[in-house]
Formats: sequence, C-alpha cells, structure tokens
Amino acid sequence: MSRPKRVLIILATVLAVLAMSLGGGALWLYTGADMSTEGTRFDRELAIPPLAKPTVEKDGTRVFDLTMQSGRKELKPGGATPTWGFNGDHLGPTLRAKRGDKVRVRIRNTLGEASTVHWHGMRLPARMDGGPHQMVASGASWSPHWTVNQPAASLWYHPHPHGRTERHVQRGLAGMFLLDDDGSARLPLPKRYGVDDLPVIVQDVTFDGAKFDFDRGFLRNTGFLGERTMVNGTLDPYRTVGDELVRLRLLNASTARIYDFGFSDDRPFTLIGSDGGLLAKGVRLDRVQLSPGERAEIVVRMEPGGRTVLRSFPHNSYGSGWEQRFGGGDDTFDVLELRAAATLRPSPELPAELSEPEVPDGSDSVRERRFTLVTPGINGKEMRLDRIDEVVVRGTAETWIVRNDHGVPHNFHVHDVQFRVLAVDGREPPPELRGAKDTVFVPPNTTVRIAMRFTGPADPHSPYMYHCHLLFHEDQGMMGQFVVVEKGQRAGPVRAPASHAGH
Repeated sequence: MSRPKRVLIILATVLAVLAMSLGGGALWLYTGADMSTEGTRFDRELAIPPLAKPTVEKDGTRVFDLTMQSGRKELKPGGATPTWGFNGDHLGPTLRAKRGDKVRVRIRNTLGEASTVHWHGMRLPARMDGGPHQMVASGASWSPHWTVNQPAASLWYHPHPHGRTERHVQRGLAGMFLLDDDGSARLPLPKRYGVDDLPVIVQDVTFDGAKFDFDRGFLRNTGFLGERTMVNGTLDPYRTVGDELVRLRLLNASTARIYDFGFSDDRPFTLIGSDGGLLAKGVRLDRVQLSPGERAEIVVRMEPGGRTVLRSFPHNSYGSGWEQRFGGGDDTFDVLELRAAATLRPSPELPAELSEPEVPDGSDSVRERRFTLVTPGINGKEMRLDRIDEVVVRGTAETWIVRNDHGVPHNFHVHDVQFRVLAVDGREPPPELRGAKDTVFVPPNTTVRIAMRFTGPADPHSPYMYHCHLLFHEDQGMMGQFVVVEKGQRAGPVRAPASHAGH
C-alpha cells in the first residue's frame, strides 16, 4: 500500500473515531439533561410565611418594616446554608393591605451590598417602584409610600438591582404582598391564610454540600435551572389540610424555570385568579403554566384522608427539541404534597361569577408599540439606566406587540400596569391568559398582543421598567425603560428621586 493511501486511511479512521466520540458525548449530554424528582418522600411540614403586623399612623397609613439581612438556615439536613432574607434568614413575611389603604414600607439594608425592593404587580408612582433607580445602599434606609388602588390580587416583592437581580433573588430575597377588596371579601372563597388559603412560593435550587450552587451549567441558555424545588423555603414539603376546598396562591419565584403545574392523580382544579386578581369566572383545568414572576390562584377539592401531589409536568413550549431538553421542558418535579385530615370541614361551592378584570380590551388604544426579544436586548438595544426608551401619555391605553424572534424562551413583564392578553399568534388566548396580567410567557417565534392603560402619576424623570423576567436575561440587558408624562410634556433626563440621593 502506498504511503499516501496509508495516510488517508489513518486520517479517515481518526476522523471517524472523533465523530463517534463527539456523537457519543452529545448523546450522553442529551440523555442526561432532563431532571425528575417524581416519587419524592415528603418529610418536612410546609412553612407558612408569617403575616407582617403593621403599625397604623394617625392618618391611617399602614406602616410595614422590612430589613434585608444575611443569615444561615438549615434548608437540608447536615448543615446550615448561607442565605438572605427579609426580617429573617430566608424569604420574607407576607404583607397584606386593602384597596384604598395608605401604605408605607420602611426598608433597611444590612447586607454587604446595595439592593432594591420592587413591588411586582403594584400600581404606584415610579419613584416608589423599587426598580434599579431606587437602590438602597448597604447600611441605608428607604421608605416608599403609596395608596393601594387596584383589585384584590396575589402580588410579590423582590430585589431589582441592575445586573444582579438573579443572584439576589436566588439567595432568598422574596415575599408575597396580598391585596384585598370589598368585592373579594364578599365572595365565598377559601380565605383563611395558612389554613385553607396557602401561599406557595416555588423556587428551584441546587446544593453544593450545604451551600447553594448557582452554576448555570452547560448549554443552559435560559439561565439557572435547579435540580429540585423548595416551597416557602421548605424542601420536600407536605401540608395537612382540614377543608374540602383549598386555595393555593402559586408564585413562580424561580429565576428561569417554567413550571406546568397540575396534580399527580390528574385531578382537576379551578383557576380563580391570575397575576392581577380574580378572573371573571373560574376555569376548570388540569394544568396551568407559569413562567418566572407569574402567579395563579387555584382551588382544589380534597377528600377525607386523601393525598395528592402538586407536580410540575414536562411541557413542549420551548421551540426546538434542543431547547426543550436543555431549557427544562422535559423535567418533572414533585413540588408539594397535600394531606387531607380524616374529617374535613365543608366548604361552600365556588361562585359562578368572580370579578371582572379592570384591564382595557384594546378598543381604545391610541397607538401600538412593537418589542422584539432577542438576547441580550429588546429591539436590538441593551438596557441603559440613563436612556428612556418609550414615552407614554398618562390616562391613555396602548397595545404592545411583543415578539420573541429568538430560539430561546422569554417572557415579558411591565411595571406599574396590569394588561389584557388580546392574542397569541393571532389567536384568542387560552382561558388562563384572559385575566389581568403583568407578566406573560412568550415562547420562541411567538407574538403576543397586550393592551394596557397608563394611569400615572406622570413623572418625566422617573422611569418604569419592562423586561424579560427570566432573570439571567434581564441581567444581561433584556430590559427597557418608559416614563409616563402629561399630554404635551417632554421626558427626561433620568434622575434618582430626591429622597434617595446618596443611596
């Protein structure tokens, strides 16, 4: 055999071995990329975040105190995990107020770095919003105040420092903020907090020994995807309930993972509320999907002595099979076990009518705006704190068209407003998207139309945010800013609120 021929044979053999190795490695990565905690042994009682007890000032203002602090908590057997929390070592208390209440929150930062507290889903002045312009330095304080003027809803609060939000939330800075109103108080719904009305704050985590492991891993374009879930800071949680109907206020407080919630026995449940409050009517479902930041209120029926597991099922809303596999779409998580007592208190039937969402239907929109999501920016621009991207007129309604032109999942959150989803890819939205929303999932190559009204107050110098709430994407720059102005008023320049100077 001639030398050139031998060289060609050797080269072909090396290339074949290399191809087989690469193919085998890719196959190994693919087959091992999915996660499952199905069959979890639930052995820890679910913690219920305490209700914060406000003081009341002479003018009726309800004053809450929140301290951002570091701590250590035994989240898993065998050691204490370094954590952050509000008024404790991990997570924070549940704040509660009623429509019409004047609210003040006195925030103190005892962490070793600056952070913020954003009131996710709340209508309030931009100077009080807690976005990246309202940083609270280490050792400093901040006291935002506003009047609650929106329907009963399950909102939440969390940090919003530009470029560092993902890590601050992962460490444990989050809590729920529940709103009530007269209409919801009259409805025969489960409403005893911690009894038949349970907060369910779901986060995914990975541990390295006793410490949190924040490594996003290989090929994780969506962000951090943990190996297991916690509810209210409890691993492998169960809750014993004593009522026929139980209300779960589901909050996806994970930073990137998208959950498709249902029950292990496929029992149906009734969806009664979404991000911004109650639906017009309850919707019978067996699955509800929540991307990071989204909420859903569901009511499930229990039988005496029965058990069921709240589970996140695989779902195919990730676009390509590659993203589906490596973005978490094939994963299964057992989240929370509900255990019914041997004898249950009877619950009244759910009402046929709930509450009409207070969101526009798009018929009076004065203009349309388009937002294209492609990492690392929106409309081809990465976030800049000194740039105002959009200017809206107070009191007007608009339709925003949000397009994911990327092969990676995104979602879209708008500060200060609740919106109505008008269409998904030109079709009527499914029932779970017909309530008031402030965050909506936008799968790859999908267009979502949303309508909202800007009720102010006008402030040409203090912006609100809109962004992807997959927090790795937000931190990379997938965020923009808008200001609300009076008709004929000009915007900018951006400045920090006077009460926050030097923080």
